[in-house]
Amino acid sequence: MDVIRAEGLTRRFGDTVAVDGLTLSVERGELFGLVGPDGAGKTTTMRLLAGILDPSSGDARVLGHSVRDEAEKVHARIGYMSQRTGLYADLTVSENLRFYADLHGVPRQSRTSRFEELFAFSGLGPFRNRFAGNLSGGMRQKLGLSCALVHTPSVLLLDEPTSGVDPVSRRDFWRILHRLLGEGVAILLSTSYLDEAERCRRVGLLHRGKLLATGSPEEVRSLFRGSLLELRCGDPRRAAAALRQAFPGSSVGLFGDRVHFGARDLPDPAPAVATALRGAGVPFDSLLPVPPSLEDVFVSVLGEDGGGPS
Repeated sequence: MDVIRAEGLTRRFGDTVAVDGLTLSVERGELFGLVGPDGAGKTTTMRLLAGILDPSSGDARVLGHSVRDEAEKVHARIGYMSQRTGLYADLTVSENLRFYADLHGVPRQSRTSRFEELFAFSGLGPFRNRFAGNLSGGMRQKLGLSCALVHTPSVLLLDEPTSGVDPVSRRDFWRILHRLLGEGVAILLSTSYLDEAERCRRVGLLHRGKLLATGSPEEVRSLFRGSLLELRCGDPRRAAAALRQAFPGSSVGLFGDRVHFGARDLPDPAPAVATALRGAGVPFDSLLPVPPSLEDVFVSVLGEDGGGPS
C-alpha cells in the first residue's frame, strides 16, 4: 500500500521551477532514496511532502491526506527531519525530546516509556542530561531523528540526514533506519551520497526539479547505455579533460584517482581511449571494463539532460 503518492507535484519560486511535475510513490516499510546534486530540488520536495510548502500545481497524498488541503493532518502523522535539525542548543537531550513531545501532543503518561525506547534505540541514554549544543555531529543527528520519532510516526521524511557526519556515525544512523524499516515505517530520504542510495529499495534520480529515472538500484544501473571503462593514472583531472575533448557527448566521471569513461557509440572503446590519451600526452596505468555504479548512471543521465557531468 502506498503511504506517499505524489502526482505532478510542482513548486515555483517566481520564474524558477524548483520541483517540476514530480510523480512518485513510497510503500509502507519501504526505503526510497531521492538522489541529486545540490540545487536539484530535494529539499523543496521534502518540504512539499511534509506539508510545509504549498504546491504551485499537482498534489501529494501522505497517509491518505492531501498536502495541499490537509497539511495539518499530514504534520500530525509524519516525522520530518530537515538538514538543520531544529534542536535547541541550550536544552539538554531530554529537554529537546520533551519539547517535541509537547509539540506533537504526546500523552504525558506514555512519555517516560517512549523516551526510554528512544534512548535505547539511539544510544543517547548516557547523554540525556548533556546540552544539545555540546553533542558531536553524529549525536546531534541521532537526537534530531529521535525528536522526529517521538510521536511514533509511520512515515519518516529525512533531508540529507548524514550530510557532514563522520563514517562511524553514518553507519550507526543506517542501522537505526533499518530497524525502523523492520517496524513497518516508510522512509523517504534525500541524499547526495550515491553509496547510500545503493542501500535503498528504490531510488529516484532528481535533477533541476525533474525525476529523471526511478526504480531499484539494479534497474537504474541497467539504464546505463554502452560500455564503461575505468582508467587509473597519476593525473586523473587531466585525463578526464582529454577524454571530454576527444569524445564530446560521452560521460566522464572522476572518482579519486580513477576516471570512468562511458562510451555509447564505440563497440570496442579501449583502443580508441588509449590512443586519445597517448595523443594528449597523458600516461595511464590501467584501462579496464567495469560494471556501472549508480553514480556512473547519474553522470550519464545528467549529460543527456544537458546538465553535464558532475
